[in-house]
Amino acid sequence: MPKSPCGDGCLTEGAPTVAFPRRVLRFAAAIGVIFGAFLTAPLVLVLRGESRERLVRLLFAGILKSFGVKLRVLGDERFRAVPGRGALVVNNHISWLDIIAVNAVQPMRALAKKEVGAWPVLGPLVRRGGSIFLDRENLRSLPATMDGLADAMRGGSLVSVTPEGTTWCGLGSGRFRPATFQAAIDGGVPVRPLALRFRLADGRETTRPAFIGPESLIASLRRVAALRGLVLEVHVCPEIAPGRASDRRELAALSESAVQAALGRVQIPAQRRRRPVTIPAPVPAPAPVAKVPGP
Repeated sequence: MPKSPCGDGCLTEGAPTVAFPRRVLRFAAAIGVIFGAFLTAPLVLVLRGESRERLVRLLFAGILKSFGVKLRVLGDERFRAVPGRGALVVNNHISWLDIIAVNAVQPMRALAKKEVGAWPVLGPLVRRGGSIFLDRENLRSLPATMDGLADAMRGGSLVSVTPEGTTWCGLGSGRFRPATFQAAIDGGVPVRPLALRFRLADGRETTRPAFIGPESLIASLRRVAALRGLVLEVHVCPEIAPGRASDRRELAALSESAVQAALGRVQIPAQRRRRPVTIPAPVPAPAPVAKVPGP
């Protein structure tokens, strides 16, 4: 299982905060949105197409708004699901806010660790969204999970995956693990990279919303609720078409490079090592034999 070196020392200082009563109101508003999601669950099951997606987007956007988070979408703002056409949607992983933001842009299923299903606030929404859960303590189940992921995308579903495998602070990031990209290859679907970044209202990049280290989810929720003027940027990168990469490692490298480029960080995708070609050295021509004059 991947581990991140990020911890409390990665958290940026000097972020503006709101007063304690405002923080309490934010939690109350988030609980209200979750309660509203349960009340409208039958409607979500009945609705189809754009009407259903619009309602789901409003619910997730409502959670962001309740915590005072402004969502800013950059790049292809028309990014929407195409009926009958699945895709693997990958992003860098910073916070529990990531999956909320992705679904506020475009509702989709998610590959999540099974512990997420038990989280407060986020867990009920993730379960109702048709998430595919991965038991990271039982890696023998990984092939079956990847088969289910490929089937879902082959059936036309967008599935959100965080291939770093764990959260990072945002200024630092991990490598994209190739395992889940095999599902995109097996399903014959494109990959859509998304790059996420948190900023303050004055434009400074901040790591305060990161869910890192040994802290609990409640502690992270409290820190996010205290922030003033938090902006979550979602950069929608161009699709990587099926067949663009020869294998899952190359596909992971291309996706990681696209995310880093959207964040303004230069990264050259790893190239496949080629077997060296040995060129035989030219055989020198024999030296001319000097003629010895006769007596």
